[in-house]
This record gives sequence, structure tokens and C-alpha cells, in this order.
Amino acid sequence: MSTPPSSRRVALLTLGCARNEVDSEELAGRLAGGDWQLVDADDNADVIVVNTCAFVESAKKDSVDTLLAAGDSGAKVVAVGCLAERYGAELAESLPEAAAVLGFDHYPDLAERLGDVLNGHAIPAHQPFDRRTLLPITPVHRPAATGDLSVPGHGWGPRMLRRRLDSGPVAPLKIASGCDRRCSFCAIPSYRGAFVSRHPDEIVAEAAWLAGQGVRELFLVSENSTSYGKDLPRELGGLEALLPRLAAVEGVDRVRVSYLQPAETRPSLIAAIAGTEGVADYFDMSFQHASEPVLRRMRRFGSTESFLDLIERIRALTPAAGIRSNVIVGFPDETEADVDELARFLTEARLDAVGVFGYSDEDGTEAAGLPGKHDAATISERVRRISDLVEQLTAQRAEDRIGEEVVVLVEGDGTGRAEHQAPEIDGECVLPDGLSVGDLVRGKVIDAAGVDLVVEPAEIR
Repeated sequence: MSTPPSSRRVALLTLGCARNEVDSEELAGRLAGGDWQLVDADDNADVIVVNTCAFVESAKKDSVDTLLAAGDSGAKVVAVGCLAERYGAELAESLPEAAAVLGFDHYPDLAERLGDVLNGHAIPAHQPFDRRTLLPITPVHRPAATGDLSVPGHGWGPRMLRRRLDSGPVAPLKIASGCDRRCSFCAIPSYRGAFVSRHPDEIVAEAAWLAGQGVRELFLVSENSTSYGKDLPRELGGLEALLPRLAAVEGVDRVRVSYLQPAETRPSLIAAIAGTEGVADYFDMSFQHASEPVLRRMRRFGSTESFLDLIERIRALTPAAGIRSNVIVGFPDETEADVDELARFLTEARLDAVGVFGYSDEDGTEAAGLPGKHDAATISERVRRISDLVEQLTAQRAEDRIGEEVVVLVEGDGTGRAEHQAPEIDGECVLPDGLSVGDLVRGKVIDAAGVDLVVEPAEIR
């Protein structure tokens, strides 16, 4: 007997990055449009959809643990997202607690597929394949080939397919999906696919909708934002042309760019970020390491000196810019001298925030087959060493900001973020009580605690 559509209740749990958050809100829109009632996971949901992450081993474990915990609720559990796309049938076989494991190509019909699950119909598990093969190798030939392709987060259109899952004043906005780079440690392109830009008109329309929902900061996300526009007609321009349009959207006070590749960061892009009113002076640079031999084995470009030169050019235009990065230590054949070089770079770069990751093999990547692997103890020691250094350096950088004037977007009771602080990862500003979520507060930094700043308000804008 089929369950009446009006009584179907679904919960969405999201793991991983801001790109997954956008995908979940698109899925929420599809489900709401398919007669599903969106509820919290502990609110008698009939189905719990877990949008999984497969970035590193710890993220995979968190995804599996979340799927198992969701199953304890008595609801039927469906796995979607990167872990489901990457492993498909293998995940389904090892996790019988999941009623279905669905890939990205199931997203357009997710409401119907969950109906099948609820009514006891078995759905064949997703069969993984290299999604880069779905599109032409040449980026300029891709727009004509994406018509029937399911690309999560690209579903904006006449039928609004996004529904916000929180009411905060900040929202991620996807500008592209996929990646054409071939970093030897990264499996993301194989399951997220080749790089595809969204049309700027579509992005601006979604930005206006988000502003109408009370969003004051747009957090632009993709796998590689510096490539934005390379597959679009030249007259549409790249990120330099998109940023002023987004900053001009009524109701939007701040636009933040994420995921910049140093090798692709053009002088014109630096100038656009630094010189466009309403765009945060914030540079999320994917350095990964600083030793040239390690970077070459990673299939990346750069060096300590070239990275420091890039940082110098950024700060020449906007001295107070926020600059953050991630680094990987323990890569195959990394030497103590390589770690010393990374430490030298971090010391001279004076970054605001740095994520430190220990290397781990990823299925299907070139690095997984490289010689010179380090044992877990060596990797852990190097993570500890660089993490300790980063903690000291970023705290010093925060102290250097004492006396600066900042504009803080209030996001909680007594907390918010300045331009140099991205959501969740770069610290926050501590404010007096009594301010409202969504307020923009101009004030002065009077103290620092680690990467967090204490701000004395002067004016609500």
C-alpha cells in the first residue's frame, strides 16, 4: 500500500563542505516540490537523507557513522552525496542499514525515489564511474553538452529548486562544479566531474532570491573559483565580471570568494577582489605545500618565493586582506627539509588561518601508488609540528589586528565575522550582547584570543 504524499516526512543531514550545503538546499527544494514535508531528523521522519562527504578518510568515517546513527531512529535511511557517488554499490553492500545509495543522477527524481523507498521498493545502488567522461575535454565545448547532465547545485531555473535549511544571514552560492586539475592526491574530479561554470545570469538571479530570504553575505563556492568562466562565451567574462554584478544585488552587503588556485590567480582577479566595493578583501589560497619537490609530486605549481610574491601583491592592494590556506604534510617522499621549507613559508607569509592535514591515500589517485610512504607516527608528528607553528603564527596575526577598524556581520548572540573571516573556519569576532543577527557593525579590534578578535562597536550600519 502506498503512503499518501501529504503525510510523507523527510529529514536532510548534511556533512562536509559548503558545496554540499548548496546541494542539500537544492534537494530540499526538489523534495518540497514533490510533496515531501521537511522535518528535523528527530521529528518522526519517515526517511532521513544523509548528504555524505568523501574528502578524506575521517570525513568518510563521519559519513558512515552518521548513516548508522540515522538508522537507529527507525526511519529509512538514504545515502546521497560524494561518498554515495564515489562508492555506490560497494557502499550499499557494506552498509545494509541504508535503504538506498543514490548518485548525483538520481537528484532530479529524488522525490520519486524516496517514495519508492518508503513504499518498500528496492532501488538498484548507484554504479560509480569517472564523471569527467561525461563532458568534452575542451572546456569551450561543454555548455552545449550539459543540457541533460545532472550537476548538483546547478538546478536554478523557472521552477525555484532551492529551499534554505537555516535562517542565518550568510549563504553559500555555487558558481561552478567540478575541476580540471590533476592533483596527484585528489580524487574529487573523478566523482564531481570536469569543470562547469554556471551562467552568470543564473547566479545573479539566485543571489537576488537569497537576498530576499534575508541573506546579507554570499559565500561563493566551487571546486576551483579561479577557473570560473573559462568554459563560457568570452563576452560573459570571468569572475572579474561576475563580482560587481553580485555586489550590486539589492540587500547583499558582502560577497566572499573561496577556493582560489595560486597558479591561476590573475592580477586582474586580485584587483577585482581588492577593488570592488562590497567584495570582501579575502583570499582563500590553495597552497597545499611550499617545497618545490613536494609540489611537483603533487602535480602542482609554485614555491615559497612565488607564493610570498603573490601574497605581497595582494597586500600591496589591500594591506588588511584576510589570507588563508590549507596544507598537507607527510606526502610521499617528503623530507625533513621539505617540512622546514613549509615552516619557513608559513612564518614569512603571516596567514590569518591555515588548515593542516596529514596525508592519507585516496582510492584511484596517483599519489596512492607513489613510493616513499611515511608511517602514521611520522605523519602525526609532522601534523603536530606544523599545527603548533600555525597556532602561534595565526594568533600573532590576530594580535597584529588590534587597533584595526573592522565591519562585523552579526551571526549569533555576541558573535560575528569580519571581512577576513570566512564561515566556521577562520575564527570569529566577539561582540557585546544586545546586537541582532544580521546587523552589520563597524567597530575597533581591542583584543585577541587565538584567532578570535574582541571588537568594540562604534556604529550599526
